[in-house]
Amino acid sequence: MYMLVENRSSSHLHLKRSPGIRSWSLCVGIASIGLAAAYYSADSLAWKLFYMAGCFFVAAQNLEQWEEAVFDKNKGTICLKTFNLYKKILTLSKGGNEQVVAVLNEIRDVNVEEETVRYFGKGYLVVLRFVTGFSHPLTQSAVLGCRSDVEAVAKLITSFLELDRVETPQDFSQSSETEASDGDEPQAKY
Repeated sequence: MYMLVENRSSSHLHLKRSPGIRSWSLCVGIASIGLAAAYYSADSLAWKLFYMAGCFFVAAQNLEQWEEAVFDKNKGTICLKTFNLYKKILTLSKGGNEQVVAVLNEIRDVNVEEETVRYFGKGYLVVLRFVTGFSHPLTQSAVLGCRSDVEAVAKLITSFLELDRVETPQDFSQSSETEASDGDEPQAKY
């Protein structure tokens, strides 16, 4: 699953992502190696603690991030938050939380991009494109395989931001009227 809908209303969209089963399995597997090495070794207590601490550190490093995206039409902002357990441990709880805030009106498009994940194949993620030409991914890591899940999230965001709205024929007639009125003005000859 790419992202889960935590809360959705006409003015608020809250998406969340937690580490997946693959990430937790890898974390438990690496931590188990440290516990087994400490339990079955004939080394001193200091070495056993070193085995356990090292493996727990590597396990935390391989754990994916917790990520949130909060779209708020009332405030006119999008807030992208990430929480990383590894950075939290490494900086002794001073880091690990990152937050990006952007203006909703500046988002002009929502796309699904494909990126190559080494040894595993192709991953997909949602990218927000801004009026300024800046692009920012919705999440920091791609999801493997499930392109349809990622496309569903992109479609949800597009419909929430009303980016899929096509101009009505009335809008087209107004623009053609202004062009016609511009033609009535006298042209300066140079």
